[in-house]
Amino acid sequence: MEKPTEALLLSIALPGFWQLINGRLVKGTILLGLEFIVNIKANLNEVIISSFHGDIEKAIAHVNQWLMFYPCLYFFSMWDAFKDAGGGKDEFSFFPFVFAAFFVTVGCIYSSTIRLFGVILGPIWLPMLCVVPGILLGIIFMTTLKNFKDKNVF
Repeated sequence: MEKPTEALLLSIALPGFWQLINGRLVKGTILLGLEFIVNIKANLNEVIISSFHGDIEKAIAHVNQWLMFYPCLYFFSMWDAFKDAGGGKDEFSFFPFVFAAFFVTVGCIYSSTIRLFGVILGPIWLPMLCVVPGILLGIIFMTTLKNFKDKNVF
């Protein structure tokens, strides 16, 4: 497995984990500490369990505004680990992470109201689905900016 891929996967498992393994103890401790604080304050584990059991109304009832911090923390940790491991050398390589964080945050905001095929997906499933368009639009934006820069448009 390549180092950037390994770093990305370890950060998906637990924000700050790659940083700790890679000797970035202060940054890793801060990210891991923030993850635990936001996780606890947002009741995230209860929300995840309720969502996995299909009790979306209970998940919505347990969630609060602390959940809004999680996507940015999560995707920053992934980007930082990916870049630290040698990935993302292109100038605009951060855009897929930024767009994914933004789309997931918007998914969190509307998770109690948006219906997909008549079903409210809730604060776990809708934000997870929002990762895909976020990454895709981030890649499109990154590629477009890179092409404009290569052609000296700006």
